[in-house]
Amino acid sequence: MGVVEKIKEIEEEMARTQKNKATEYHLGLLKAKLARYRQQLLEPTAKSGPAGTGFDVQKSGDARIALIGFPSVGKSTLLGKLTHTQSETAAISQAIPGVIEHRGARIQLLDLPGIVEGASQGRGRGRQVVSTAKTADLIVIMLDATKSEEQRRLLEVELDAVGIRLNKSKPDVVFKKKTTGGITFNTTVKLTRTDEKTIRTILAGYKLHNCDVMIREDITTDEFIDVLIGNRKYVPCLYVYNKIDSISLEQVDKLAHTPNTLVISCEMDLNLEYLVDRMWDDLNIVKIFTKKRGAHPDLEDPVCMRKGSTIEDVCNSIHRSLAPNFKYALVWVCGVLLLVMISQSFPLSQGKSSKFNPHAQKVSLNHQVQDEDVVSIFTK
Repeated sequence: MGVVEKIKEIEEEMARTQKNKATEYHLGLLKAKLARYRQQLLEPTAKSGPAGTGFDVQKSGDARIALIGFPSVGKSTLLGKLTHTQSETAAISQAIPGVIEHRGARIQLLDLPGIVEGASQGRGRGRQVVSTAKTADLIVIMLDATKSEEQRRLLEVELDAVGIRLNKSKPDVVFKKKTTGGITFNTTVKLTRTDEKTIRTILAGYKLHNCDVMIREDITTDEFIDVLIGNRKYVPCLYVYNKIDSISLEQVDKLAHTPNTLVISCEMDLNLEYLVDRMWDDLNIVKIFTKKRGAHPDLEDPVCMRKGSTIEDVCNSIHRSLAPNFKYALVWVCGVLLLVMISQSFPLSQGKSSKFNPHAQKVSLNHQVQDEDVVSIFTK
């Protein structure tokens, strides 16, 4: 029996099994098996395969957005509108990249081939599509506003099956393997959606008999399995409904008030600017301005980083030799933009991540930067 057949058999058994307290442990074991088989399907053990069956596009710019959807929803048109890149609709087997230049950042927008139902099992080059989606910093699921909500559910199912968790954060669980000592299980919260017996059953199914488990939030059985597998990708997602010019105002209003959802019309250029602004917000990009000793800050060419980046990340993005030779850095804020027009001796105002005013704060490599900080790096 092949992997696909085994997956189908487990899914059918789970559908037949009534969900209650008595079947929790059995369902937990089935879910663990299902996760393993799906992993085997996406990462086959064979080292070779037919030439030319995969595709990839080199990641470039300050962030990557993956554009996913069923065929004929308007992805190619949106790519052309936002990046001025020509994406032929007929080229359904290729991933077409484009670049959005916004607020000093270069954001790569990747138009992936249209997904078909069963993509997670390899239909329609689905494995290549979803594997590329895992490299994205933001996923934009494009939907046809004239069609039913089933299209959204099907896409979510396909992405979830390959380990992409949309608009979710990584569970606060610490899992560590040991060589001896058995299983040590601890929680800091009351578990209402799973229990210790179910978790121990899952661990046994994965042949894990010596490990430490610390759970700090009320997780589900599926979330614990995700922690065990360890290769899940937690990605923010924006649902974009196209062709709103073909539906009623009541339908548009209902869609627009759905969480993480945006409505547009590529044909009539409706709401496209707001879409770019929303993408920027969801990417959590911060702009860092650099300043050389004795010079004004470079306000024209910021270093764009992800929220939570440190001075070390800033060093590595500028040049790989900076971090190994790092001595210290000074941090201000770009609060006084008129600095470039007045005396160089005028002190910079306090930075968002700086504690001192009006002087700079001397920081180390692990200092976390914030939006519009001015950074001056000193080396040994």
